Amino acid sequence: MRDLYVPYEYSEVITPQIMDVSLWHKSGHYENYRENMYFTEVDERQFAVKPMNCPGHTYIFASQRRSYRELPLRLADFGRLHRYEKSGVTAGLTRVRTFCQDDAHIFCMPEQIEAEISKVLQMIVATYELFGFGDVKFFLSTRPEKRVGSDALWDEAESALRSVLDKLGRPYKLNPGDGAFYGPKIDFLVPDALKREHQLATIQLDFNLPERFDLSYIGSDNSPKRPVMVHRAVFGSLERFIGLLIEHFAGAFPFWLAPVQARIVPIKDSHNDYCRSFIQTLKAKGLRVEIDDRNESMGLKTREAQMAKIPFALVAGDREMQGNQFAVRKYGEKESKVMTQDEIIALFQGLNDLPNETVRKAQQSMNAGTVGAKI
Repeated sequence: MRDLYVPYEYSEVITPQIMDVSLWHKSGHYENYRENMYFTEVDERQFAVKPMNCPGHTYIFASQRRSYRELPLRLADFGRLHRYEKSGVTAGLTRVRTFCQDDAHIFCMPEQIEAEISKVLQMIVATYELFGFGDVKFFLSTRPEKRVGSDALWDEAESALRSVLDKLGRPYKLNPGDGAFYGPKIDFLVPDALKREHQLATIQLDFNLPERFDLSYIGSDNSPKRPVMVHRAVFGSLERFIGLLIEHFAGAFPFWLAPVQARIVPIKDSHNDYCRSFIQTLKAKGLRVEIDDRNESMGLKTREAQMAKIPFALVAGDREMQGNQFAVRKYGEKESKVMTQDEIIALFQGLNDLPNETVRKAQQSMNAGTVGAKI
């Protein structure tokens, strides 16, 4: 995700973990969200542990005079958030009380809304394709009963999101009343292994927080204008995303994502130095490998590598050592293939490069001026 921030031109920031409660009154969280918040006291002043990053980002925007030439301004924050969930609602990694989110806020001019949301949609689709999430559903969530802002602002925000979805031609369903209290949103639901749907990515269009925090930029006519704020997350909660990934792949992660990418298995102690030497070569190239040099049978060690769902097992005996080779067995396959060390390195580096290919395509689209043009 950090690599994707480069072509999509995000700046990563860090905001405080606790903030004076007056901030949360100003943002509307205290009146509309306090039952989901944690509070503490410092020097006889009441503070709240942040459930969201957005108010902090408004202060970054307002920290200096802004021009229309600076917009859109995209601020990303891997902030740790705390939200109170009732005990009966928490569930494993998919719903927790503290989590990290790949959160970001885009401050833009009203005429930039469609292009910015289109770019975020492209970023989400490319990311989910990389992880193999194919059955992603789009939902347009509209104003909830408990909300801030005038009906006119909500009409404008909902109309803008609906227009973007209609123009992009993405099928979506309406989810009335499920928007955030400060703005409507596009939610992305992904099914888990039991076909339960979980909301991961989100795009929220907000005309209210810029109003409540009196944000402005100087327009091309040299007069102050009100920016629009786009809240967005691609993974959403990293804990929830990882929980779904574990189920989605049933623990058999693709090579580039696997915590251990290959396990090297020497047949005898006399092969240990040869195997350890190759491990150092692979680690120097950024690959995650380990050795199983226990005094156990080959059958046991290769079977355990398969049960651990490690993408590759590399076995070396006298013949392999003499030929500078390994017998390579891919997870889920019964047959092994003898490969030289150079062939193995080329194979592993190619498989490890898949996320970088996603980043390169994004960079090419940005350079060509076509980012967000087609989803």
